[in-house]
Amino acid sequence: MKDMGLDPDRVNVNGGAIAMGHPLGATGAMILGTLVDELERRGLRYGLANLCVGGGMGIATVVERL
Repeated sequence: MKDMGLDPDRVNVNGGAIAMGHPLGATGAMILGTLVDELERRGLRYGLANLCVGGGMGIATVVERL
């Protein structure tokens, strides 16, 4: 991150689906759960989760913590 000049406050330090073991059918719920946990931990209001789906499709979801 340092070499690329990335802001650690804006990077997913938890990893994605592969880092979670990529359990088929549970990855989306795990990523959304991790996102909600991080929003709470960091005191942020909005977050973005994106997932690749079989067959070359994908989805992105904006989450607002109320």
